[in-house]
Amino acid sequence: MSDTAEFDADEWAARLQENRTQKDEFFAEHPQSPIPPEDRETFDGLSYFDPDPAYRVECHVEVHDDPEADPIEMDTSAGPNVRYLRVATFEFDIDGTEQTLTAYQQAVDEDEPLFVPFRDKTTGQQTYSDGRYMEFEAERALADGDTFTLDFNLAYSPFCAYSETFACPLPPEENWLDVVIPAGERYED
Repeated sequence: MSDTAEFDADEWAARLQENRTQKDEFFAEHPQSPIPPEDRETFDGLSYFDPDPAYRVECHVEVHDDPEADPIEMDTSAGPNVRYLRVATFEFDIDGTEQTLTAYQQAVDEDEPLFVPFRDKTTGQQTYSDGRYMEFEAERALADGDTFTLDFNLAYSPFCAYSETFACPLPPEENWLDVVIPAGERYED
């Protein structure tokens, strides 16, 4: 799998801004918003890093042959652990260093998005203290050797960052990056 369409930075930035606007509207107005109802009237939007195409990284894909054979129990912010399957590993270069992230699913299902929780050197400083998430829908089943674009500009804080009523999976140590990723959603207490 590879991005075959030519990258258009202006179109990408416009789509990203529209995504952020829709998310802010959801957080401000929707009954299922993680913002407590008493705080929604004063909510004026989430904080984001400026869009940066440098944090759209091309990854080399390694597919896990038998995800059921090596599940992981992720700790959560509150409540019981959650079982996930390692379905793929993404290898990429950022800031001159080789990094890897594991993509998970709760069941091996082509229709289920790839869940990529992670921590980086912004965690607990500019971003939420328990890490951030990315989710991606693959256009087709991933295969070894594919390339895949991870767009860290889409990274977001889990709902538990805004309300203790949510229990969120915490990024496992295998997804702790040792670089700064100043892209996506910021977090301010």
